[in-house]
Amino acid sequence: MATEEIDPRFADLDAWSLASAMEAMWEGQLAAVAAIGHALPSITAATEAAKAALGDRGRIVYVGAGTSGRVAVQDGAELMPTFAWPSERVHFIVAGGDSAFVTSVEGAEDDVDDAVRQVNAARLTPHDVVIAVAASGTTPFTVAALQQAGSCGAVTIGIANNPGTALLEAARFPILVETGRELIAGSTRMKAGTAQKVVLNLISSGIMLRFGRVYRGMMVNMQPTNAKLKRRAEATVAQIAHCDPSQAASSLEQAEGDIKRAVLLALGIGKDDAETILRRCDGNLRRIFAELAKEPDRNSKAPATRRQAGAVEP
Repeated sequence: MATEEIDPRFADLDAWSLASAMEAMWEGQLAAVAAIGHALPSITAATEAAKAALGDRGRIVYVGAGTSGRVAVQDGAELMPTFAWPSERVHFIVAGGDSAFVTSVEGAEDDVDDAVRQVNAARLTPHDVVIAVAASGTTPFTVAALQQAGSCGAVTIGIANNPGTALLEAARFPILVETGRELIAGSTRMKAGTAQKVVLNLISSGIMLRFGRVYRGMMVNMQPTNAKLKRRAEATVAQIAHCDPSQAASSLEQAEGDIKRAVLLALGIGKDDAETILRRCDGNLRRIFAELAKEPDRNSKAPATRRQAGAVEP
């Protein structure tokens, strides 16, 4: 298993100058990211399947043990603040439970029974997407959880850094990223962990793209919960609606912090009409603007105002 083997090139890494060791570790990180390129078709297929299954009620479920589990939790924890993905639609199945988020729980990664218990307790359905991560691809807890999730009909995605392993065989959508030997043998928090985080970033961000939670490179579902995010939200509304900052701030206040609704208000669309079209287009601004571009003006502002908003173009 490559991730557990000693790399002879770095057998004396501890005796090197710190500058040389740092350069070697940095190069290892670059190599880990580069290794993901070969897996892009698999990552894309998994992401498309995940979006199709999730619909308006499915959950994204992260599974892992040790380092891989903590990397997975980090990705899932960012979905709410970044994309306003509902917290009840993210679930974690981690060896050792919540305490393992910050400490190592001895023996937890071998507890197959606990894996099955946690999956059963989650009451998975075919709308749920289970993403299991294990550098070795053999972690008993993670493999058992993914197998059980598959028996529940959930979409299963397995991410591993070694080929021909049980986790990849158990997954409906296997993703292999061969990062090879670690500079510090078995320390998969390094190359393997970096690659895992990037793959998870790609999958979760890709899902959010497909759900219309990103528009023109902006986080249009973001919740302005602090001063910095409020400024960002106001700038987003101003940029999309092509209005001045004061109007953006006023529209955002009327919309109770909802960026998409605020954009429509800033474009002169009434509250009721804004709510209607948001529902009809599932909150997807690109679809909304495509629809508005085809409709006669029904609101207080002239049609030219909408056309001037760069976002109106589908």
